[in-house]
Amino acid sequence: MSTDHPLGDRVAKMRSLVTNDPKSWDILWKQNITPWDSGEIQPPLRQVIESGKIPFSKGGRALVPGCGRGYDAIYLASVLGYDTVGLDGSVTAVEAANELLQSGSLDREVTSKTHFEVADFFEYGVAEDGFDLIYDYTFFVAIPPSKRPQWGSQINSLIKPGGYLITLMFPQAPPHDPQPYSSGPPFYSNFASYEEVLRTEGNKWEIVLDEIPDDAILLDAHKGKDRIVVWKRSA
Repeated sequence: MSTDHPLGDRVAKMRSLVTNDPKSWDILWKQNITPWDSGEIQPPLRQVIESGKIPFSKGGRALVPGCGRGYDAIYLASVLGYDTVGLDGSVTAVEAANELLQSGSLDREVTSKTHFEVADFFEYGVAEDGFDLIYDYTFFVAIPPSKRPQWGSQINSLIKPGGYLITLMFPQAPPHDPQPYSSGPPFYSNFASYEEVLRTEGNKWEIVLDEIPDDAILLDAHKGKDRIVVWKRSA
């Protein structure tokens, strides 16, 4: 993570460079403008997995779209034993993720279960039955709001019945913001943003956890702005 400039400056620079072209994210990686990269697993994800509140299966399959440097994908492979795929549209991000994976600091079993791919999430498909778990953090807020219905359709096609979707919502727009997409980084979201594109006709989801993470585990920039929701797809 770059420390050359304050976080606010890097967020502003990021927003000035992001376009509807997915390749713009590779420019950010090449210029080391990655304010979303905290250098570690997202603490709310760790808290949810390790709390034992949700009976996640062991040895399933997981997907992390917009995986960046891959901390969360590696974590899911390590703690849950999942065969985990991290997707990113940035070649540079995937190179960084593979460098971390092969750094020698990880168990061989974890490295064998973690795979990073340069791919377009919206065109990604699997031959098997689907994923047991998908984790979405910065990906949803990074895509143009006009593509969110496609995100919902793809999530529904990739998660198997009974599987889980973990959404770490950041930043949260005020409930009645008349222009919820006018700022962010790079776009705002709220609970309704996810719900309206997931719960489409014939697609049913049960909310099994909905929490505001404990401020004690969050970076200052995230306090009061994070919300984590775990959805279970109906069988």
